[in-house]
Amino acid sequence: MQPAASNKPTYLALGDSYTVGEGVEQAQSFPFQLAAQLRARGLDVDVPQVIAKTGWTTSELLEAIAAADLGDSFSFVTLLIGVNNQYRGESPEVYQQEFTELLQIALHYAGGIAAHVFVISIPDWGITPYGQESGRERPLISLEINEFNRINKAVSEAAGLSYTDITPASRLAGTDPSLVATDGLHPSEKMYRAWAQRLAGTIAGAFQSA
Repeated sequence: MQPAASNKPTYLALGDSYTVGEGVEQAQSFPFQLAAQLRARGLDVDVPQVIAKTGWTTSELLEAIAAADLGDSFSFVTLLIGVNNQYRGESPEVYQQEFTELLQIALHYAGGIAAHVFVISIPDWGITPYGQESGRERPLISLEINEFNRINKAVSEAAGLSYTDITPASRLAGTDPSLVATDGLHPSEKMYRAWAQRLAGTIAGAFQSA
């Protein structure tokens, strides 16, 4: 479905459960909170177009984008993907290949403007109550998340794209239950708000300097 015609800046959010906002209301998800933050800063962003689903890996996101009728370019694009690659034990090499492809797609939908693509690191789910009760070794989860983030950061920076590292902040959920949704796994509205605040400043700055 193509976004409705609008003179407002348009926003495409690509990802998985962290983008769709599993465990919270849509308005509390980070793309919708980000749009609200940007409006408060004077950038009247249209309703976000979200291509994301709980459980998606990079390959499933690629398939969904190919099947979607996205129309033309967007004013800016965010990309957060990879936790399910790690969770399923998929190889970092495959992740790097598919993440690189997703970056090129994101750049295409941002009208080829590198300054309008914003990559977000993968949160550490191992620190959550679900992660601690999953039977997996928490230090190993963190090490694997770090490796996937090393890849997505290197690929993003090599392409000259903005990279926001929210992983250290996600680990605060280990001592602050208010940062976790009621499902015990996904971020709460409070954590998404912190992501949105960080991204809003970066994105607003990119548009102000354009």
